[in-house]
Amino acid sequence: MLGSPMSSRPYTVEIGKAAHVKVLSVDYTLAPEHPFPEGPNDCFTSYKWLLTHGYKPENIIIGGASAGGNMALTTLIKIKEEGIVMPRGAIVLSPGIDYTTNSKTILENAPTDCVMADVGVFWWIPAYLNGADPNNPLVCPIFANFTGFSPILAQVSTSEMVYDHSTRLVELAKATGVNAILQEWDDMPHVWQNYGLYDLPEAKEAIDKIGQFIKDLFD
Repeated sequence: MLGSPMSSRPYTVEIGKAAHVKVLSVDYTLAPEHPFPEGPNDCFTSYKWLLTHGYKPENIIIGGASAGGNMALTTLIKIKEEGIVMPRGAIVLSPGIDYTTNSKTILENAPTDCVMADVGVFWWIPAYLNGADPNNPLVCPIFANFTGFSPILAQVSTSEMVYDHSTRLVELAKATGVNAILQEWDDMPHVWQNYGLYDLPEAKEAIDKIGQFIKDLFD
């Protein structure tokens, strides 16, 4: 619905610096003009583009924030379905990955989420779905079979509406043997990692942890 490589630049640049890596930001198409499955298809195509241009899967880490976290996980699903080699890891920041009524915090945390509650998230969902079944893992990755997935780092604030998306993701991924890590902060705005330019200490802390996660994957 919104967002772009430019709007994400404050944190993608800092992640690149923290981990000493290059960053490719995917300008995937957005709903409502381009509903499901166009965004996930764009992201999967981007992964294949990297492979055809000489980048090895073991040197690639997929990541995304909010809806981009959804795209990162759907890309892993499509990689698995197509029998392509998985990337080295995945990073999701406050991912929105459950558009059903199973999420308890989507309503419970509305009073404490200063971003998501005020931007019309409840009409975004049907605009993105465009009639698609939310139980489809490519729509809501929370329903995926995570067996064989790359290591996953999830960062989220306990005050966010999508808080239990990350907690359940990590729990389910761990149950299938995936190396999944959950890092939580209290009272942070949605995707606070992007507020680093405004000298938010927690943003720098989160970015540093992402950088360390990436470095650890290559040790």
